[in-house]
Amino acid sequence: MNRDEEYMNYCLALAKKGIGNVAPNPMVGCVIVYENKIIGEGYHHKYGESHAEVNAINSVRNKDELKESTLYVNLEPCAHFGKTPPCSNLIIESKIPKVVIGCTDIYVEVAGKGIQKMREAGIEVIVGVLEKESLDLNKRFFTFHNKKRPYIILKWAETKDGFIDINRNVIANHEERSGKQSHQKESCFNSSNLRQTQDDKSRTNDNWITTQQSKKLVHQLRSEEQEIMVGTNTALNDNPQLNVREIAGKNPLRIVLDLNLRLPKDLNVFDQSVLTLVINYLKQDKKNNLELVRIEKEKDVISQVFEILYQKEIQSVIVEGGAQLFNTFITKNLWDEARVFIGEKYFKNGLKAPNIHRKPSTIEQIETDVLNTYFND
Repeated sequence: MNRDEEYMNYCLALAKKGIGNVAPNPMVGCVIVYENKIIGEGYHHKYGESHAEVNAINSVRNKDELKESTLYVNLEPCAHFGKTPPCSNLIIESKIPKVVIGCTDIYVEVAGKGIQKMREAGIEVIVGVLEKESLDLNKRFFTFHNKKRPYIILKWAETKDGFIDINRNVIANHEERSGKQSHQKESCFNSSNLRQTQDDKSRTNDNWITTQQSKKLVHQLRSEEQEIMVGTNTALNDNPQLNVREIAGKNPLRIVLDLNLRLPKDLNVFDQSVLTLVINYLKQDKKNNLELVRIEKEKDVISQVFEILYQKEIQSVIVEGGAQLFNTFITKNLWDEARVFIGEKYFKNGLKAPNIHRKPSTIEQIETDVLNTYFND
């Protein structure tokens, strides 16, 4: 690794500190080097706040040294007025003679304009140092702008014998069971009702597949993404909170596919602790942090969900169940990454885990669990 790559690698490390906090902006880190010594550094901390280049330039004590320095940044400096002024303007005003960039910015308001502006001002600009690593760091940002949809991460846990759940009926019909009428609960917005075929014991951790350490890692991974999605059966059967209570971090927004509004209102996903979107065919409504979003029954569900998330500038989503939803994304080839935790348990029968027909890109041991990560090329 040469000197330019070393400094760029440091930019990438700085940029990663903003994960989970800067979206819909990209993660950016910046260092300023004078006579082979770093005299300034910074990264984009939070959406709406100063960009990495601004923080790095502001950190330099002797501003006269900027005139003989090189600025390193993993993404092309912006050239437009957004929530903050253009970084390329500040670089020019600071009379920095040389700028080294990891990769260009595909966002239409930038897209080479920052590079052009600096070169026209007489700055030497080098582009493409650790370009692959720079592109990979902001894969969510680039996927969103290239494909007009969020970066999709599938995540599930399975047993050693390939099951994600035991055998159980999740949604009952509206007939009597064992000669008695079952107790019914109101849905989250007082529409139709949903009956359960099992008692509250099914919502405990009796069927938990992985270790506590894996659970903690899952919560860390959740904190790094903007939104988390589940289907009807998973919301009912597991009653998940879909938050990051195991760590100190930011809760993702929640999206629940409840097309016929059958879920009972006492589920954790409806506790209004964070904004929750309920995708359905029946109603458009909003009460505090709970929003019903109506889609058309005649059109593809996932395509409509993508459009909703694109309009809301959601760049990344973790899909955490259930099997039908996983298989829909896999069949349609609408996924970018899959994280599969394999625990020590055996269920012998039950609900089969989805199958990704490729070898994992990485394999990680977490106590007695194994985490296989797949990337969809």
